[in-house]
Amino acid sequence: MKRSAGILPYKIEDNKLKVYLEHPGGPYWQGKDRWSICKGEYTEERAIEAAIREFHEETGTKVEESELEFLGSQKLSSTNKLIIIFIINKDIDVTKMKSNTFTIEYPIGSGEFREFPEMDEARWFTIDEAKAKIFKGQEKILDKLEERYNNGYLK
Repeated sequence: MKRSAGILPYKIEDNKLKVYLEHPGGPYWQGKDRWSICKGEYTEERAIEAAIREFHEETGTKVEESELEFLGSQKLSSTNKLIIIFIINKDIDVTKMKSNTFTIEYPIGSGEFREFPEMDEARWFTIDEAKAKIFKGQEKILDKLEERYNNGYLK
């Protein structure tokens, strides 16, 4: 089973829980309103190390292991992948997002290769907005965060 690790930033603004999500880049996702937690696959490194690396690659923001709290894991049946998520209470400036890039043949079959950002936009969403826009399976991670918030565990 593939494994993925990521970081879900959150903040409390006007007594509302908000989460930071990113929109995947590239031609396939253009014009589609689906968003994701910052995460990526890993094999050899520890999950928390992979999450920190991926977060920096996708956001341009560095975080320290000591700033993170383990939220939980979720198996995604659609991709047969286990995702491990850490959370951080951090107000990240979405205008400073700087994602790494990938290269693919586009249009397919054209022989032309183009470079695209892995993530092309970042936004803060209320928890309800995020649940409506996040990729299927990841909403269960938002449920875990919301449960902590409702039980008074998030500040």
